[in-house]
Amino acid sequence: MKSVKQETLSGVKWTAIEKFSVQGIQFLLGLIMARLLSPSDYGTVGMLAIFFAVSQTFIDSGFGNALVRKIDRTETDFSTVFYFNIVVSVACYILLFTIAPWVGSFFNMSILCPILRVQSINLILNSMMGIQVAKLTIDINFKALAKRSLWSSIVSGVFGIILAYNGFGVWALVYQSILSTFINLVFIWIYCKWKPRREFSWQSFRELFSYGSKLLLSGLLNTIYVNLTPIIIGKYFSPRDLGFYSRGTHLARYPGDNINGVLQRVTFPVFAKLQNDDEHLIHAYRKYISITSMCIFYGCVLMASIGKPLVLLLLSSKWAEAIIYLQIFSFSIMFDHINSINLNLLQVKGRSDLFLRLEIIKKTISTIILFASIPFGVIGICISKVIYTQIAVFINTYYTGKLFHLGYIDQFRDFGGYLILSIIACVPAYLLTFLDIPYIVTLILGASTSTILYFIFLRKNKYMHEVLETIKSKLHF
Repeated sequence: MKSVKQETLSGVKWTAIEKFSVQGIQFLLGLIMARLLSPSDYGTVGMLAIFFAVSQTFIDSGFGNALVRKIDRTETDFSTVFYFNIVVSVACYILLFTIAPWVGSFFNMSILCPILRVQSINLILNSMMGIQVAKLTIDINFKALAKRSLWSSIVSGVFGIILAYNGFGVWALVYQSILSTFINLVFIWIYCKWKPRREFSWQSFRELFSYGSKLLLSGLLNTIYVNLTPIIIGKYFSPRDLGFYSRGTHLARYPGDNINGVLQRVTFPVFAKLQNDDEHLIHAYRKYISITSMCIFYGCVLMASIGKPLVLLLLSSKWAEAIIYLQIFSFSIMFDHINSINLNLLQVKGRSDLFLRLEIIKKTISTIILFASIPFGVIGICISKVIYTQIAVFINTYYTGKLFHLGYIDQFRDFGGYLILSIIACVPAYLLTFLDIPYIVTLILGASTSTILYFIFLRKNKYMHEVLETIKSKLHF
């Protein structure tokens, strides 16, 4: 168990470095670009997100997780998946290139046609590094992944700002994304020395696909649902509304996505190694839930509390309409870690069939709620996300309860207290936003007061002490 703990700490450390340094750089550079570009520019790019997301889901087809989970994986397995990824990515590119004019007509925006055709190049570039990422994930070697993300973010971010400053508009976002993907590709091929063999095994393909196919279908359902919202807003409202929604929800995701991203990437390969030891698996699971909830709930509630001065200070008043979306969406994103880690348990136990069943049930319910919210505007759509998240938590914990006797009530005991304490601690930060004082003062005073109060609440919490001790021991990298 010591080796697993060491691997986990190493993975968490380097994934945290990647997430927080990269996200920090992207956040700062993104602020500059947001001031140079308009909400409509971001909305225009957001309309096409579903096409790239669905294509990427097909390209991976669940093979990445299948390789990570498989204990006796071979070089033949890696090569087979590599060639499959390349072929599917080329097919997706040709398809998107062909339907691009229809996409522009559907949204009544002719510029979407050339954007879709150019940005689709990312699909082919991404397919060429999927195996290298999987191999590094299997080895829990996130140091390399952290370095490549850091360099690609810096170079592409600066490049995007230069383009935006020189009047490229929406194309600054397009070219920035392509350069970022290209730098990632070059770095990972230099760092990871793996090369594909000249072989493709149908037996290997069928074995991996029997597991990955269910993840493919569930991934498609989730991808379509997540990206259906931008299509609805772009179609029924306007690119400007979509720009505000995208920027507001993007900011709301920072606390949850960063912390959850760190644990989510590390927990799957670690859980996979414990898949035959239910006692230690559940112990590790409950510990992850408690630690992530302690951090994520507070971060999301604080983000909602200081959303107004944060947006007005960093993005300027032209983005003021994004504030309400940030605040509402924060109460949706804060539960994502509970859903994702519950689903991780099903995957490592090989129950991709249950994973698929859950996705079908959840996405049917969520789609009904989403379309029912359209008459209530973009705010209604944000509220529908909060409602759906709560339903998803109940559904996801149902099978965990069946398999491990760890249902919703037991899990709520692990995370519920952190939610309540976070809300209480952030009341001062929220109340300060109603005072007529400079935004910077509101941010600093509100965040510091609430953080001190939250630490006081958790001063006797065993996980808080464990996290602090771990941070102290790992300050040297």
